[in-house]
Amino acid sequence: MQKAPHNGIKVGISSCLLGAKVRYDGGHKQSRYCQNVLVKYFDFQPLCPEMAIGLGTPRKTIRLVKDDDVIRVVASDGSFDVTDDMNKYSRETSATLHHLSGYILCAKSPSCGMERVTLYKAGTNNGQRDGVGVFAAQLMKDHPLLPIEEEGRLNDTLLRDNFITRVFAYHQWKCLVEDGLNLAKMISFHAQHKYLLMAHNPALYYKLGPMLSGNSGHQIEQVADEYVALFMQVLSTLPTRKSHSNTMSHLQGYFKSHLNSEQRVDLAHNIDKYRQGLLPLMAPLTLINHYLALYPDPYLVQQVYLHPHPDELKLRYSH
Repeated sequence: MQKAPHNGIKVGISSCLLGAKVRYDGGHKQSRYCQNVLVKYFDFQPLCPEMAIGLGTPRKTIRLVKDDDVIRVVASDGSFDVTDDMNKYSRETSATLHHLSGYILCAKSPSCGMERVTLYKAGTNNGQRDGVGVFAAQLMKDHPLLPIEEEGRLNDTLLRDNFITRVFAYHQWKCLVEDGLNLAKMISFHAQHKYLLMAHNPALYYKLGPMLSGNSGHQIEQVADEYVALFMQVLSTLPTRKSHSNTMSHLQGYFKSHLNSEQRVDLAHNIDKYRQGLLPLMAPLTLINHYLALYPDPYLVQQVYLHPHPDELKLRYSH
């Protein structure tokens, strides 16, 4: 399988996470993982909505205030209101971001937080953490398929693996679209992702294949839109130890004529120990890749599931 180049993967990110001193207090919220690790694989596009609308730094803090059904962006001391500026920036900037394959946001920010942002009731200091940053809300509305995550949640190894898997898969899809879609290319793309999809959501995976059968050429754009929407929905589901184990058991079947009894039992034992939480995912996968190197199978070699992202990221070693 031809893989998309790493340096072509454009990912948006809150500027403060890359060490830019754009916070209200003149500081930053540098993420070492983004700055030192992901920067090797992603072409980051940093943005800071608050600086972009001219708030400057250091500055007074801003907050989200719910006034009837309207969410306003105001200074915490009530001295200014930048609702219109923030909404305008969010609409105009979000409309230019169709080239991105992912986005990493700063948590709890009134502009960039994707969840649990403090939302105050007008005229009070009573706030509940059920708001969404203005720019983040616009981004998620305009780009529902875009993999989006907050930097703090990337500390969770499962969420980190899932986010980066989705970024690489979405980037590959975008490269496919840019190269010119046809049904044959889409069927090949689907085949390459078969076991990755199966590991994430077996039930929805079985709905994807029929979408690519019996469609004439003039319907290709509609078919592609419907397909990728469900494709990204499948990948948004966190895989479980059970679904991974079932997927690897399917892969084991490709080697049944090559492995002796002891090897088959050993591989099955590794898969079962992973299912029980006694081994990391990488243990049975290493055995599968070892046997694939010894007994190459053209269909398995192309499976994204075996290498959904660079091995150097070591995302499958800790879960």
